Amino acid sequence: MDHRLIQPASRDQIVAIIRQRAERANRDLPAHLGQALFPAPAFIDFPGRDRAREADRPPVYRQAALAPEEELKPRTERLAVVGSSLQYKGERGLPGLYIAGLPLSVDKPYFEVEITTSEGSSGGGGPVIGLCSHRYPLDLLPGWTAESVGYHTGDGKLYKGRPRGQPFGPRCQAGDRVGCGVKFEVVAKNSGLHASMVPVFFTKNGKELGTQLIPCPPGGLFPAIGLQREPEEVVLSMDLRWAPEEDIAMSVDCGEEEWRRLHDIRLNGQMLEYVGRGKSLIDVGLAQAKTPLSTRTHYFEIEIMDPGSNCYIAIGLARKDYPRNRHPGWNKGSIAYHADDGKVFMGSGVGDPFGPRCNKGDVMGCGVLFPRDFESRSDSEEEGELVVRLVENQGDAEEYETDSGEEEEWWRPDVKQGDKVQVYFTRNGKVIGKKEVLLPKGGFYPTVGMMSSQEKVRVELRPLSG
Repeated sequence: MDHRLIQPASRDQIVAIIRQRAERANRDLPAHLGQALFPAPAFIDFPGRDRAREADRPPVYRQAALAPEEELKPRTERLAVVGSSLQYKGERGLPGLYIAGLPLSVDKPYFEVEITTSEGSSGGGGPVIGLCSHRYPLDLLPGWTAESVGYHTGDGKLYKGRPRGQPFGPRCQAGDRVGCGVKFEVVAKNSGLHASMVPVFFTKNGKELGTQLIPCPPGGLFPAIGLQREPEEVVLSMDLRWAPEEDIAMSVDCGEEEWRRLHDIRLNGQMLEYVGRGKSLIDVGLAQAKTPLSTRTHYFEIEIMDPGSNCYIAIGLARKDYPRNRHPGWNKGSIAYHADDGKVFMGSGVGDPFGPRCNKGDVMGCGVLFPRDFESRSDSEEEGELVVRLVENQGDAEEYETDSGEEEEWWRPDVKQGDKVQVYFTRNGKVIGKKEVLLPKGGFYPTVGMMSSQEKVRVELRPLSG
């Protein structure tokens, strides 16, 4: 029997598997080992359990140490491995799994599989490619429990530590090459972005599909392949280098189609240039992106190329219908970090001390840390609306104040709103601070404000994607 680390389950879908393994262990293991290798059912997060209470205690693990000679060997279950070919050979209903013996590293940050045979087109099934901890359980697909992520090629969904996926990329079929890697160069440049999180990306036929921030367990993230049924088969390639093409869909170059509104701001490539009067508070120039931040694109940056006469530049997030002549952060449904005074504004014309002032050459960033159980999808590429699953327990979140008389129904405190999210700001790659707020209806859109003559910023809407 394999020695393995059993991750703390959090889904009732795998309760039966956990119990079955525990019963088998009691029957087959020597008495001196007992149940040390297996988690008690109490660790399973049944629906309705008080999540707030569990959040106060660290996760509990059960594991048996691997023999030293086994540490660097790939771990496999229900697979036939012939050279670099992996083929499913198991009982229907139980996945076949391959976990590499070495984690991804700066020297080897990427791997691929070529799908030679797939059953994903018949509904469900299909190979799964992803990353996990070295002692991930061998009867769960990558992404189905903690410390793992998996892209299911059969339906194009991404699974991040839970057995419920979210739309992510296209379906794949025989002949497609699907890759997975870690952007270690982004980690090096943004060491303070988020502790213990690494940007993981997926590709299809050399084109990047998207990037996600994933918790990195002790020991690193190991390449993992899951096959679900016969006759699924893939060819694994570990010694590959991936270089993004300049014309990929996730390119950081921004064009007119990237922006929903440009008021008193001119777009020149990736440059936003203020062209308003700059005489009074009503002369704000506003640029708002076409697509809200989501679990796929959750961070953006601007670099101050010219501070103009007063550096009245702001970076932040705002609701879709935000007033075009108001700085982000001044009205409700918005939050922003202002360069001229280093204050954060949250739905009010009065800001709070927050971080250092910014000037020419500084890079200001803004992102969202979505909760683990957050779900989002695009209704269409044209609108990019978020569909937000409301949570049962909102808890205490900071509520925006406003200096205007607007009273949209969805913004009133007595109206049930979206998930709590943490909005964070960075300066030159270092996190300045975070604020917990409620996600407005329709999501948060990247928004840049300017208000003095000759101001120019260079914008990257997806700096983590390539």
